[in-house]
Amino acid sequence: MQTDLAPRYRGTPDGEEAEAVLRKCVHCGFCTATCPTYQLLGDELDGPRGRIYLIKQVLEGQPATRSTQLHLDRCLTCRNCESTCPSGVQYGRLVEVGRAAVAEQVTRSPLDRAQRWLLKEGLPSPLFAPALKLGQALRPLLPQRLKDKVPPKPAPDLRGWPTRSHERRVLLLQGCVQPALAPNINAATARALDAAGVQTLVAAEAGCCGAIRSHLDDREGGREHMRRNIDAWWPLLQDGRVEAVVANASGCSVMLKDYGHALRDDAAYAAKAERIAGLSRDLSELLPTLLSGWQERLQTPSAETAPGPRIVFHPPCTLQHGQQLRGGIEEGLRALGFDVSLAAAEAHLCCGSAGTYSVLHPELATALRERKLQQLEATQPQVIASANIGCLQHLQAGTTTAVRHWIELVDDRLASAGAYSA
Repeated sequence: MQTDLAPRYRGTPDGEEAEAVLRKCVHCGFCTATCPTYQLLGDELDGPRGRIYLIKQVLEGQPATRSTQLHLDRCLTCRNCESTCPSGVQYGRLVEVGRAAVAEQVTRSPLDRAQRWLLKEGLPSPLFAPALKLGQALRPLLPQRLKDKVPPKPAPDLRGWPTRSHERRVLLLQGCVQPALAPNINAATARALDAAGVQTLVAAEAGCCGAIRSHLDDREGGREHMRRNIDAWWPLLQDGRVEAVVANASGCSVMLKDYGHALRDDAAYAAKAERIAGLSRDLSELLPTLLSGWQERLQTPSAETAPGPRIVFHPPCTLQHGQQLRGGIEEGLRALGFDVSLAAAEAHLCCGSAGTYSVLHPELATALRERKLQQLEATQPQVIASANIGCLQHLQAGTTTAVRHWIELVDDRLASAGAYSA
């Protein structure tokens, strides 16, 4: 696709990146077939091809409007289109540039600005946990829309955090909302890794990966979160014993892998960010090196393992499209004796969570969730499993079937087999 950037974008990092992406697009339209919002709305401008044209127009100097912004806002950034595109168009990079360019021209309504401010300031804040506890206490009194966003108080974790040291060590990003919403996920991760001979380290000063602010018109705020995490992790990386920086939320792991790109023009952090990106792994990527340790513990003479629940796995978009990681979790769970399937159809489509999307666009998010749950529950599962905190919370609000992180299922299996007492 030929482009003629406006003078204000020529020679800038954003302009050069956008131009490179735009030139790869051949306007074939394959992407529309797998775009969730196009599936729902049937509007060319609510599909990748239409949004690409809108971004191109803005970067070439045409004025952006509120309508332009709305079509870009409606994008889930699921990146399903990237998996479909035969030309390798990096749409995720382009829409980030496009949204920033539109935000410079279009003033949001006071309500929209207030909502986005509350999300970007509140979710990564230390005040989120006490605010959530208050919401859980008042949950019976909340209207249904708010009740869906405030999960019941989780059961206390009786197994604790492992204390053994191992030669293999990883750094775990605990995340911003996950420790409050679902604290067992991080503890289950540490226990399961410990059972396979891997020590889990955490840096208390590390927090949000930067995704929340980056996706809410605050790219510099997102970079500040990245710098803070790098500063927190850097002392732990100096002896070279940490083999990976791990995230058990796929929305975080895809962002960690982007640190080098996001901070490429920051002289003080570019090299460090590139190293972090190179060390970053989604938890599922460790599975090949963990399975033998888990299987050994599950196959000891004293181990008593009952058949696991029938599971349907929902691969988050940040896993299967953002990181192009497919099949590893399902194969790993099957190797441990679980009965695992995927959705009856449309396993590639987004569930509608998409970070803060379900708050900002509840009607579209709910429609996508209902569509996703229909396909997941067609398999008659006992448990729906996933790999991202946003998907877990969003799906659980729409079903009575238990929705759990896959590592919690591994943790339960190891515990029931007596693996933690061995």
